[in-house]
Amino acid sequence: MTNPHGYRFGDRTLSQSPVTMTDLDRLKATLLWSDEDTAALHRAGDILGPRAEAVLDVWYGFVGSSPHLVSFFAGADGNPDGDYLTAVRRRFARWITDTCHADYDQTWLDWQHEIATRHTAAGKNRTDGVESTSAEVSMRYLVAFIVPLTLTIRGFLAEGAADPADVEAMYNAWFKAVTLTATLWTEPYTSSW
Repeated sequence: MTNPHGYRFGDRTLSQSPVTMTDLDRLKATLLWSDEDTAALHRAGDILGPRAEAVLDVWYGFVGSSPHLVSFFAGADGNPDGDYLTAVRRRFARWITDTCHADYDQTWLDWQHEIATRHTAAGKNRTDGVESTSAEVSMRYLVAFIVPLTLTIRGFLAEGAADPADVEAMYNAWFKAVTLTATLWTEPYTSSW
């Protein structure tokens, strides 16, 4: 599989995350993370990976129909930049499977820090060389986006699993993983993280 432009998971030249492994472990404990969640998330990844484009159709439909969200993808002319949306979409597809199959180690943590920085004024638009009218993604939307990324996923999980209890386990694990990721992505926005 060819990596999309700007995808750098595993790149050892990335800056080390200021979030420590101890911080990560404490966050996971706060989220009630368990070994069962890790296993359920792996099963979810096997289901969601082949359905990533369909998942992204739903998510991009939501973003595209929300002027306050699609504005973060506006080009210099103020209109959504199709190339920018496509480039981010390709990386977002990988994020789905990476999130489900991650080892949640230092390499993963460093990649989350890079993604987080790409949402801030320090890094937004840099990866894709975009001249967007939006200098950063507001932190409130990173947090609020937990809801659509979670609520929309149950149907996709149900397509690949016959057991309702397994769907629920995967759904709960996905919710925890998305919340963990969004929390990590808020780090560059605040000094009191």
